[in-house]
Amino acid sequence: MKVISAISGYLLCAVMTMAVTAETTILPEFNVNYDVYRSGIKIARMQRSFSRLEGGNLLYRSETNVTGLVSMFRKDKIIEASTWQLNDGKIIPQLYEYQHTGIKDERSVTVEFDWTQNQITNSINGSSWMMPTAEGILDKLLYQFSIMLDLRAGKSHMTYTIADGGKEKIYVFEPLGEEIIDTPLGKLRTVKLIRHRPDDSDRQSIVWSAPEMGYLPIKFENIDDGVKTVVLINSYSGDGSQKVSRK
Repeated sequence: MKVISAISGYLLCAVMTMAVTAETTILPEFNVNYDVYRSGIKIARMQRSFSRLEGGNLLYRSETNVTGLVSMFRKDKIIEASTWQLNDGKIIPQLYEYQHTGIKDERSVTVEFDWTQNQITNSINGSSWMMPTAEGILDKLLYQFSIMLDLRAGKSHMTYTIADGGKEKIYVFEPLGEEIIDTPLGKLRTVKLIRHRPDDSDRQSIVWSAPEMGYLPIKFENIDDGVKTVVLINSYSGDGSQKVSRK
């Protein structure tokens, strides 16, 4: 489903309270749930999680399933996973995986980062091609961690280079000030961000991130061809924190 795939691409990704030292950024493991609405109707549930793997790698995973009346007609499931490392506060992507099942034209994508050969291998449904690595290049999930870190650092303009479909794509975000947002977890103070799209002015993407929750994205809004899709936090739990959920 196009709208779910777009949401997955733009949502920021973590519930975390990050302790920053001179050498590293410590990220607690977490689980986050979001409800997805289109034109005011709930269409899907998204779950995201962060965990540590053996050998020092980190895993960020996202799973989206249709729900409610929509699930009577569609069985879409989208799973994204990024395996990566954190080195001196810098995000180093290793492997990005994407699976869209439950549809006629199922889609499978991998993006492998080989930093010893300075090469990225993109594969879509078995067809592969190469592109060179570049300093700071990220995958479609990991730029979201960089946004959170940059907000903590007080940056006002954020530009990211993303490896996507064998090409480098540039994502540009800018804060629009603060706003109080009503959520199932209560009223939360947020920083409002907009993604600039100079070549696609009929689309708009806005995200609200909560400073008190490590700049967690608690709401996302996307407008495409006049159709509004809203994603809103439903619950979260993490290391050292009490589970919070809708009553």
